[in-house]
Amino acid sequence: MADTATTITDAPGATLSDPRVVRAIELLWHEADLLDRKEYRAWNELYAEDGIYVIPLDPTTEDFDDQLNMVYDDARMRAMRVARLTEGYAIAAVDSARTVRTVSRFVPVETTDGSVSLRAAQVLVAYKRGRHQLWAGDVEFTVRFGADRSEDRIVRKVIRLVDAEDAVPAAGFLL
Repeated sequence: MADTATTITDAPGATLSDPRVVRAIELLWHEADLLDRKEYRAWNELYAEDGIYVIPLDPTTEDFDDQLNMVYDDARMRAMRVARLTEGYAIAAVDSARTVRTVSRFVPVETTDGSVSLRAAQVLVAYKRGRHQLWAGDVEFTVRFGADRSEDRIVRKVIRLVDAEDAVPAAGFLL
């Protein structure tokens, strides 16, 4: 697709029904489903080679390179994380929590023919050993479109946890 910039916030009447926005949201719901089913290899394939997955400790930062992050994964780090969750014995993968994610409150930030950037809310409930954990955050996504839906890729996912500045428990799953 051509990358004709049309900022949706500058486009009167633009809504979530924009086919490009719908296409991106469908990909993000698919991502959430893969994570809840612990299909981490398929999840990783949803990311562009230059894609990043970030959970900053400072919920206001945009400078992930010079800040401490809970997670800051490029392609190499995502592959290592997936291997740790799926291969051999890893305490993070053994007896991992069952999870249910809800990704909603989508707000289009910028839409072009080649990509969509969205803000969203995510609530994740994890259940393990008779206990529930609740994780909540604001999420920023950028999805780059391919020639067809099967080639769409996530190029940016930044999860700003609502409690990022407090002690965050270890998670044996991806957010």
